[in-house]
Amino acid sequence: MKNDIEIAQSASMEKITNIAEKIGLTEDDIDLYGKYKCKINLEVLEKRKERPDGKLILVTAINPTPAGEGKSTVTVGLGQALCKLGKNAIIALREPSLGPVFGVKGGAAGGGYSQVVPMEDINLHFTGDFHAITSANNLLCAAIDNHIHQGNSLDIDARRITFKRVMDMNDRALRQTVVGLGGKINGFPREDGFMITVASEIMAILCLAKDLMDLKERFANIIVAYNTKGEPIYCRDLKVEGAMALLMKDAIKPNLVQTLEHTPAIIHGGPFANIAHGCNSIIATKVALKLGDYVVTEAGFGADLGAEKFLDIKCRFGGLTPNCVVIVATIRALKHHGGVTKDKLNLPDVEALARGVENLQKQIENIQKYGVTPVVAINKFVTDSKEEIKFIEDFCKNLGVKVALADVWEKGGDGGIDLAESVLDVVENTVPNFRYLYDQELSIKEKMNIIAKEIYGAAEVRFSKNAEKQIESLEELKLDKKAICVAKTQYSLSDNPQLLGRPDGFIVNVVDVRISNGAGFIVVLTGDIMTMPGLPKVPAAERMDILPDGSILGLF
Repeated sequence: MKNDIEIAQSASMEKITNIAEKIGLTEDDIDLYGKYKCKINLEVLEKRKERPDGKLILVTAINPTPAGEGKSTVTVGLGQALCKLGKNAIIALREPSLGPVFGVKGGAAGGGYSQVVPMEDINLHFTGDFHAITSANNLLCAAIDNHIHQGNSLDIDARRITFKRVMDMNDRALRQTVVGLGGKINGFPREDGFMITVASEIMAILCLAKDLMDLKERFANIIVAYNTKGEPIYCRDLKVEGAMALLMKDAIKPNLVQTLEHTPAIIHGGPFANIAHGCNSIIATKVALKLGDYVVTEAGFGADLGAEKFLDIKCRFGGLTPNCVVIVATIRALKHHGGVTKDKLNLPDVEALARGVENLQKQIENIQKYGVTPVVAINKFVTDSKEEIKFIEDFCKNLGVKVALADVWEKGGDGGIDLAESVLDVVENTVPNFRYLYDQELSIKEKMNIIAKEIYGAAEVRFSKNAEKQIESLEELKLDKKAICVAKTQYSLSDNPQLLGRPDGFIVNVVDVRISNGAGFIVVLTGDIMTMPGLPKVPAAERMDILPDGSILGLF
C-alpha cells in the first residue's frame, strides 16, 4: 500500500485557477503562487458581503494519544464527501509548522486519500506566511533592544521585557538565551529566549484580525515590556507597528489549494493550540463562508483545548456560530485511554474500550454545553473488530448522539459519505442554541474556574504566588476583562499528561498568567507547557531526503 507522500505525488492536480473558478473567484480575486497555490484577495469579502454565510462545521477530537486520531484527515475526507453528495463545500484548515513537521509529526496535510495538495509545499515553506510572522515578530524584538541601546527614553526595565524572539523550528537550546554580549557596541546584555513562531502573539493576531488595518492596530496594542515604574510599554511606543504590518501585507491573505479530489481548501494560520489558540484565521473562515454553502474547519488538539478556544475565543471575536461539531475518535486511541499499551492496541479489547470511552463521553458533554449538536466520527483502522465498532455505536446511540464510521484514509470522500449524511442531517434539521461558556467580564479566576471545572472536570484550581501577582497586576491595569486562552497538556483532560481517560478529583495548577493584549486574550499556563518544543530522539527529519530530480522522500 502506498504511503501518504506516494499517494500525494501520484495525484493529478487541477490548476488552481480552475479550483478558484469552482467557488466563484476570478483571476482578479487571486494572487498566483505557481500553478497549484494562490492567495485570495481580501476584497472578496466586500464583494460578497450581501451573500448569506454558509453552514459552519467544526471538526475536533478526543484527547490525542500516540495511537492517533486523524482529525485533519477526517476534516478533508468530510469535505470531499460533502462534494460527492453534490454540495458546495469548502475546507478551512490550519497551516503546518516546520518545527513539528521535522520533529514528531513528519507532516500535517491529512493522510491517505484525504489529503490537501501540493502536500510537499504545504508542509514546507508554502507561501511564506510563517516567515513573515517570524520577521514581523523579530523586527519588534530588534526595536526593543535598539531603543534601550539608543538611550532608552521610554525607561524600559530590561528585567521586564515580555516579548520574545521566535523561529519556526523546534530548538530546545534557544529556550533561554543571553543577548547583547560582546561589549557596548552590541547593546545591553540581558536574558532572553525564543518561542516557536506559531506560539507567538503575532500568530494569534494574524488569526484573529478582521483586516490589514485591524492587524496593524492589534500590533500597536502589544505589551512588550514594563518601565521601571511598572507601567506597560506598548508596541506603538516604539512606532514599528506600521513596518510590522507591511511585512504581513501578503501573509494576511488566505491560501487556496485543493484536496486529492479537487475540493477547494483554504489554509491559513493557527497550528499551535495552546498559547496562540490553535484555530485557523477568522478571515479564512469568513471567506470560506461567503464562497461555500458548507465549510468544514478544525481546531487543534482535543475538544477540551482546540474546540473550547474555537468556541470561546474565535467565535466570540469573529461573530461565528457553528452549526455542528464533529468529534473524531479512533478505537485504538480509546483503548489507549482505557490503559492498553501501544504494542497491544491492535488486539480486540472491548473492556479497555469501555474504560477509555469515558474520554469521548466527556468531550461530547463539553460540546453540548455550548448548545451545539455533536456527531461522533469513528476514524476506521483495519484492526478495528466488529465487536469494538458495535460497542462505540451502541454507546453513542444510548447517549442520543449520531455516530458514523469514517474510512476516509483508504477511500477518500467515498469513505466519508455516512459521516457527511449524519452531519447534513444535524445541520439541516437542528437549530444551534449557541452560547459561550463564560462571560468575559468575570474575573480571571472566575473564568479559569469555569473552564477547568466545566470542560476539564477539575475539582479545584490552584494559582501559584507568581500567577496571583500577575493577576493582581492585570486587574490594576484593567486588562483582566478578556477571553481566556489556557495552555495545558493536550494528552489529558487534566494538566497531568499521565492521567488518561476521564479523571476526576484532580487539581489544575496555574503557574503563569500572561496578557496577549494585541490578540485580545489572557494566556493562562498550567502544568509544564513548552512554548519552544524540542526535537525527539529520532526526529522525522532523519527519514527525509530529496532526489536528483527534486522528488521528496519521508514527508508523511
